[in-house]
Amino acid sequence: MEPILECRAISKWYGAKLALDRLDLTIPRGRIIRLLGPNGSGKSTLIKLCNGLLTPTGGELLIGGKAVGLETKKIVSYLPERTYLNSWMRVHELIAFFKDFYADFNESRAYDMLSRLSINPKDRLKTMSKGTKEKVQLILVMSRDSQLYLLDEPIGGVDPATRDYILNTILSNYNENATIIISTHLIADIEQILDDVIFVNQGHIVLTASVDEIREQKGMSVDALFREEFKC
Repeated sequence: MEPILECRAISKWYGAKLALDRLDLTIPRGRIIRLLGPNGSGKSTLIKLCNGLLTPTGGELLIGGKAVGLETKKIVSYLPERTYLNSWMRVHELIAFFKDFYADFNESRAYDMLSRLSINPKDRLKTMSKGTKEKVQLILVMSRDSQLYLLDEPIGGVDPATRDYILNTILSNYNENATIIISTHLIADIEQILDDVIFVNQGHIVLTASVDEIREQKGMSVDALFREEFKC
């Protein structure tokens, strides 16, 4: 089966600063992957390149065998680190907007998740706490039937109980051929749902492995290995 994501010698410069250095990476379909690395390692840059928010300085990036562009945006669902939704909008208006904008948006799934989290569709975003806004944004992202989900810090601002629900939401709302790439500092909280991990440092891939391989070969958790590799 064709991989969902291929990076071929991808480089990204911000002026004189090198964020990604001839990075090579192939990601298969049907996996939940944790993108790990210290601050400034290139994680968010890679995610934004995959979503078409940034353009590579060099190299080739393919999603579903196609160069990043309008066609790939149809199969990629992206959750940015910061809320980007208009605060004056009501939740049901956001759902209607996403339904109009994305052909793969599942409206009934979105309302079901809102109900389970006791979020009123008639509420405006500006009346909500930071954590509730993040829940709404994640619901919108996971209500798409996409092939690739890019989640940048999806559980950073919510309480532990809601965090568990969100992880279950991620697991239960994507098809088996889709891939999820999650970037978050809360390693231990999401290790239970991971298939693979990718360690990034100074714009390079320093390790790609399955969670089972890390446990069997290293005799430690992903959290412990990350702390050892990056001396956290």
